[in-house]
Amino acid sequence: MRLIISLLAVLAAPALAAPIVLRPAQVFDGNAMHPGWQVVIDGNRIVAAGPGLAVPSGATVRELPGATLMPGMIEGHSHLLLHPYNETPWDDQVLHEPIALRTVRATVAARATLRAGFTTVRDLGSEGAGYADVGLKRAIDQGIVPGPRMIVATRALVATGAYGPRGFEPGVETPLGAEAVDGPALVTAVRRQIGNGADVVKLYADYRWGPGEPSRPTFTLGEMTAAVEAAHSAGRQVAAHASTPEGIRRAVLAGVDVVEHGSEGTAAEFKLMREKGVALCPTLAAGDALARYRGWKGAEPAPQDVLDDRNAFAQARSAGVKICMGGDVGVFAHGENAREMLLMAAAGMPAAEVLHAATAGNAAYFGLSDRGRVAPGLLADLVAVDGDPMADLKSVQKVTLVIKNGVVVE
Repeated sequence: MRLIISLLAVLAAPALAAPIVLRPAQVFDGNAMHPGWQVVIDGNRIVAAGPGLAVPSGATVRELPGATLMPGMIEGHSHLLLHPYNETPWDDQVLHEPIALRTVRATVAARATLRAGFTTVRDLGSEGAGYADVGLKRAIDQGIVPGPRMIVATRALVATGAYGPRGFEPGVETPLGAEAVDGPALVTAVRRQIGNGADVVKLYADYRWGPGEPSRPTFTLGEMTAAVEAAHSAGRQVAAHASTPEGIRRAVLAGVDVVEHGSEGTAAEFKLMREKGVALCPTLAAGDALARYRGWKGAEPAPQDVLDDRNAFAQARSAGVKICMGGDVGVFAHGENAREMLLMAAAGMPAAEVLHAATAGNAAYFGLSDRGRVAPGLLADLVAVDGDPMADLKSVQKVTLVIKNGVVVE
């Protein structure tokens, strides 16, 4: 009887996955390229990386001739609950698309993102879809739908009167793309969003107060400082949408961790960012996409908005600001995340720095110590691309293998 019980216990136990040995032409470990390296994963972790590794007993060997193996890429600025504005304008998505429809579409966007080699996304606002990003994250984590690991901001926070969509007439209440709040209530809103699942808090440090107006600062320095203190006390980073010099200055002095966009920043603001250790997520691809939706075909000189983005990016790099890789994807199609990487390179960043930004850099800037590099003990989130992205960065668009949490993504 005991023998029967023991056999039944063995049969009922889950089968342990065999270790996997990956043999590419080379490995980019998040910081440098290593020809001739192999990588061994066991379960959901990398257990070895280097040249001439022994094959563990029972391991599956996967040859990847001509490929570069690298950490799963990290998208720094995503909106999985949005889709390209040339399909449906932002106002119409927020006002007229049901949350259920947006959430189902977001599952398709999540799958496309993962298949493109991005195993983590920092999703910076549901844009009128409430806490649907929290539900999407849980569905992915539970294996209900495929997708990347998500760092979610939920509703994001804006100053009253400073966001859209705009009402059709004064006094008419219109559903907004973020939570509007001011003064001491801002701290309460930070805690409410964290309580409802926010992994990161997003503040709008500037925005357009009225249709056709340029962006101007919104929250005061005191308001943002209190919000940042509340978020940091809860172990959450703070991202700030900030394009204007004063908006950037206030956000940095308030203690935010990452500035998003920064397109009107000057040398003074970028110097301050470097001194305070604040990273910049330049989102070049969003501005590029919007210009193309307005009719630009890519010829030079580019429209002024695109030139401003490039100039700010160059100034930030010159000042020594840490550069995040994030394209504001959702403005353009999910799965085309690498578009931002190519634009960063076109704007003067060497391919090695772009690859670092999309892997180890973003992991460091977002406090993700368990990923972003190929090293023993880290999560087995890996991607193989055809060719050498150091020689031709377009290789990052030629994904041949994606592994998330030690499992090959089919």
